[in-house]
Amino acid sequence: MNKTYVISLLGAAMSCALSAQEPPANPLISGEKGVYTYISGALIAAAEKMPEEDYAFKPTPEIRSFGQLVGHAADGQYLFCSMALGVKNPMPSIEKSTTAKADLVQALKDAVAYCNNKAYAGMTDAKAAEMTKMMGRDSPRLTVLSLNTAHSDEHYGNMVTYLRLKGIVPPTSEPARK
Repeated sequence: MNKTYVISLLGAAMSCALSAQEPPANPLISGEKGVYTYISGALIAAAEKMPEEDYAFKPTPEIRSFGQLVGHAADGQYLFCSMALGVKNPMPSIEKSTTAKADLVQALKDAVAYCNNKAYAGMTDAKAAEMTKMMGRDSPRLTVLSLNTAHSDEHYGNMVTYLRLKGIVPPTSEPARK
């Protein structure tokens, strides 16, 4: 795991703990949203950093191109957040239908906004504990949102590899700005 990532998460957790006089009203969903915000921001930043001409880049022929990876990450946001809400996925198949960098970056931003404005906006700890269907099984809504964060982090890691192979410093490895 990236040292910067771990330090950032610990710093965010400590900052929340030290700055809050009282715990947040919904500490479980607040904590999950904090991690999701960090990861989804890194996803978007990585998508923005890769040059347009490298969106077709595949480290090996049998895996996704960078652009397909961005589309897949956007698809995941809609899939998991709609599952957490218990509604139909509003935007399936971005990976299969979108190829231009600008369109893929916008699709990813829109997907993250969907999660933030729909799934997280009205979520409370009590609602997060309610059961919903995830891949045919009953799961707490918080578990579905947590899986989305994990999926996003997994694919951010893939994007880091693609960026490094192109000689680009990934967003979470950039020096801290003063």
